[in-house]
Amino acid sequence: MKVLAPLGGPWAILIIATLDAAAFGIPMDPLVAYYVHREPSRFFLYSVLAAAGSAIGSLVPYLIGYKGGEALLIKRIGKAKFRRIHGLSEKYGDLALIVPAMLPPGTPFKLFVFSAGVAEMSWPHFMLSIFAGRIMRFFILSALTIKFGPQIVDLTTRLVKQHLPLTLAVLVTFGVLIWVIVKRRSRTTAASVSSE
Repeated sequence: MKVLAPLGGPWAILIIATLDAAAFGIPMDPLVAYYVHREPSRFFLYSVLAAAGSAIGSLVPYLIGYKGGEALLIKRIGKAKFRRIHGLSEKYGDLALIVPAMLPPGTPFKLFVFSAGVAEMSWPHFMLSIFAGRIMRFFILSALTIKFGPQIVDLTTRLVKQHLPLTLAVLVTFGVLIWVIVKRRSRTTAASVSSE
C-alpha cells in the first residue's frame, strides 16, 4: 500500500486492474477491499474503476486471441478444454464472459477472454460483458467489506474453494437472471419502436 500511495486510491485501482487483466496476476480483491474499508463512501467509485481497468486490460489477451491465438491456446490448455470453452463462448455469447468475470480469483478467467477473441466476439460486447461481470463482483465485494471488514476477502476465497460447485451454480443463476431481464427489455424496446 505504501508503493501505491503516491498514485492515489482511485488511480491505483484503475492502473492495477488494467495491469492485472492485461498480463500480470495481481490480486485485485484485497486492493479494492482495502480502499473500500478505508473510505466506504467511495465504494461506487472504486468498484467502477476496478471494473473499467479490468475491461481495458482484458483487451490485450482478447486481441492476441483475435489475431490468431487459437493455436497458442490449444497448445497451452489442450484441444478438449479449448473446444469446451470455445463452445461456451459461441453458445452463450456475452453470458460466457459475464459469469467468469464475476467469479473470484482462481477462475481461469483469461482463458475465457482469449476464447472470446478467438471466437471474434465484437469488442463493444466484449468490453460491456467484462465490465458488467466485474462491476457485479466488486459491488458484492464492497458490500461485504463494508459489512464485515477487509478480512472477508480471505474468508470468501476459502469458502469458494471449498464449495466451488455451489458458488458456480449461484453465480450462473444470477447471470442468467440478468441476461433474461436485459433480453426482455431489449425486446420490449424493439417492439415499441416497431409499433411506432
